[in-house]
Amino acid sequence: MPDADPPFTVRLSDPGEVAAALPHLIGFQPRESLVAVSLRRPDGRRFGLTGRLDLPPAGYAAPALDGLVRSMRTDRPAAVLLLVVSEQGDDQDGGPASSQLPHRPLAREAVLAFTAARVAVREVLLVRGGRWWSYDCEAACCLPAAGTPLPGGTSPLAAASVVTGQVVEADRAALVRRLAPVGFLAAAGMARACEEVGDDLARRTAELGWDAVAEEGWAAVLAAVAAAGSGPDARLSDRQVARLAWGLRDVDLRDRALTLALGRSAAAAEWVWSELTRRAPAPLAAAPATLLAVTAWVRGDGSLANVALERALASEPTYTFAVLLRAALDACLPPAEIRRMIRDACGPSGARR
Repeated sequence: MPDADPPFTVRLSDPGEVAAALPHLIGFQPRESLVAVSLRRPDGRRFGLTGRLDLPPAGYAAPALDGLVRSMRTDRPAAVLLLVVSEQGDDQDGGPASSQLPHRPLAREAVLAFTAARVAVREVLLVRGGRWWSYDCEAACCLPAAGTPLPGGTSPLAAASVVTGQVVEADRAALVRRLAPVGFLAAAGMARACEEVGDDLARRTAELGWDAVAEEGWAAVLAAVAAAGSGPDARLSDRQVARLAWGLRDVDLRDRALTLALGRSAAAAEWVWSELTRRAPAPLAAAPATLLAVTAWVRGDGSLANVALERALASEPTYTFAVLLRAALDACLPPAEIRRMIRDACGPSGARR
């Protein structure tokens, strides 16, 4: 599916502001991409879902556009804004005097695809080299050799992204590397810690019973999240990572951990799940990686959610929770619906944790 992102409540009115905000809308710097932004109100000043796909080769746009249109329609937009991000030079049909903005056929095909699905297209922009152009504008500032500079400074959306804990990466590959498994020496240390902690938990379960051990696991989760929220120097030892990862293998404890995505500690919980995703060996990484995907999705970071799910399914391809969430995100289930499902499943008290 296209990388899909969030219902931010920040309002941007100028096309240049939207173009400059793209990295914050999708979680990384887009390159050679087509981006669609859902406009949730008729005045076009409130964003919904954002979808992105790599620029398709000539002649192969239709299937990619079909998927993008289906994704955006789940958000029931009043209209969409389309942005082509590319560093390709102008098309020279008949010399410099008749140069055209690049990717115009793709822009036209995208407009037709959304129009056929009864989704209005508010505007189609090209973003290139720190400037933006409108494909539909004939003014001097829209000529291929001109363009309008992207606004500088810190935008309201950038500030909002900091508040929600979003990290903008250089590209999608950097996002993947952020969650990649740790190197050989660190992995060997984690494997030993997981084996030792697993043996300890087996003995404690035999002595105290699983319910008591599960409560200890939940207390360990809350302690780790509280420590992560107390400042930038949070650190988990190998044994802490192992204890948390083993605990999250329990479905009930994992489902309690879901509630952390809805409360004030969501950003701290996301840090904990990220650490476990990177450092826990397979298949123990599957549960925290899926929790990370849920936490990212409900705050609107669809790019991170998709990368986290890829990591979960690589750790354990048959992990049921990850398989179900993969199907939900492929069906473009809105973040608000995920939040509602968590609240319904866990009750109102869990949502306030």
